[in-house]
Amino acid sequence: MKPVKWGIISTANIGVAKVLPGMLKSKDIEIVAISSRNKKTAQEWAKKLGIPKAYGSYEEMLADPEIEAVYNPLPNHLHVPLTLAAAKAGKHVLCEKPIAITAKEAMQLRKIKNVFVAEAFMVRHATQWLAARDLVKKKKIGEVRAIQVLFSYFNRDPKNVRNKADIGGGGLLDIGCYPITVSRYIFDGEPTRVVGTFDRDPKFRTDRIAGGLADFGQGRHLSFTVSTQLAPYQRVNIMGTKGRIEIEIPFNAPPDRPNRYFVQGMEMNQGVWTELPVSDQYQLQAEAFGRVVRKKQKPFWGVEDAIQNMKILDAFFRSEKTGKWEKP
Repeated sequence: MKPVKWGIISTANIGVAKVLPGMLKSKDIEIVAISSRNKKTAQEWAKKLGIPKAYGSYEEMLADPEIEAVYNPLPNHLHVPLTLAAAKAGKHVLCEKPIAITAKEAMQLRKIKNVFVAEAFMVRHATQWLAARDLVKKKKIGEVRAIQVLFSYFNRDPKNVRNKADIGGGGLLDIGCYPITVSRYIFDGEPTRVVGTFDRDPKFRTDRIAGGLADFGQGRHLSFTVSTQLAPYQRVNIMGTKGRIEIEIPFNAPPDRPNRYFVQGMEMNQGVWTELPVSDQYQLQAEAFGRVVRKKQKPFWGVEDAIQNMKILDAFFRSEKTGKWEKP
């Protein structure tokens, strides 16, 4: 496949620390430019990562005719505006999650035509999640009835975008979108109603702990807790009538050592850990995106899927206010 030529919008940490190193491993990807509102910063990262061009504005980079696709890791409130700008410039867009702050905002992306836009949920391309989904489809653990997710980190930096309520900070938007996405992915369905509980930081006004239930019907549900102010941890359990699957590091899967998942039968905590070959989920995500751009693969989760995810997030926030079950 002819390598897809990429431009990177901003020098956000998620990009330069995780996504770009993964992309740079691939023969199917050519990163030709990186941009920042500060040209010196762009130049510094271009030099560190071996990227040929550095731009001092996003608009200048979007005008570059060599670039075919862009990766947008800006803060949440800038996801939709810069995705629209990139699409207007004729660029395909891989946008960080969540794709917007609300479903209504995300619906603006429906006006985009002739380019592919996808939300960057790398987990749907990760080997351990592909393996788990395959086991579930084959009913290796019987009928899946419950998915349990715990995902937390500790960050009280007032300058960090995750702690700024007015630009889409807080736990549910930052990491609560993952339990929703992976439960939809494993159940292959949508929740009919959700209910949430929240604790907000008195200074930041962001949700520092968010928990919830999502009813997927047919006796199936997701339960989760996410936090921006708890000890760093993450684990997913997929519970079936004949066993369970536990994914050890489900979201920040290491790119330099084997990822593992555990399959248990009907004996408590007795089962097998399976190690998968070393892989980088960010590389796999960008390669899959590139195959769509090159028309080697049908488009996968696009704008409508991202809007649906936002509708579910919106329902959890409504539940915080009403104290009741809410329909997405």
